[in-house]
Amino acid sequence: MSDEITLADPTAPASPAGVTTGSELTLGSEVVAPVAEVQEEKVVHRRGRIDRFGVAMGTGRRKTSVARVRLKPGSGSITINDRTFENYFPIERDRLKIEAPLRACEKYGQVDIWVRAEGGGSTGQTGAVILGIARALDVMFPNLHQTLADGGFLTRDSRMVERKKYGFKKARRSFQFSKR
Repeated sequence: MSDEITLADPTAPASPAGVTTGSELTLGSEVVAPVAEVQEEKVVHRRGRIDRFGVAMGTGRRKTSVARVRLKPGSGSITINDRTFENYFPIERDRLKIEAPLRACEKYGQVDIWVRAEGGGSTGQTGAVILGIARALDVMFPNLHQTLADGGFLTRDSRMVERKKYGFKKARRSFQFSKR
């Protein structure tokens, strides 16, 4: 029977003796149509959500700190635990780190941010707020996912304080050795 269906590559040069290479449809010796290639789309899991009022929410964690971030379009005000941004984080390094995901996405001054931070110290809370803002931006503006990921803002820093062990002064520090 000469009605045999095979696949051949349309971009490949003509091969000798009718040998087909794999991605076009042939019926006997006639080329019928190229076969459409199916591309798999990468599914991105977004950590955050948008509530019924259009406010994006993201939760950030760092060490023992947790920050619940709410983000909505606005004038650019940042409120943390009912205090101003400059009042809550007096160290400029912390403020610049928190503004970094907004500046990377060119959304600084375009969104209002409300944060409830608890636990840990200033460094842990700074890291938690950064992750919370990045997750909220990722949910509100899905096209910015690659920018946030390239900047490392969507990565959770999993480092925690190592626990104290029995027979040691701290996690790894021994008691002072006494020769006599």
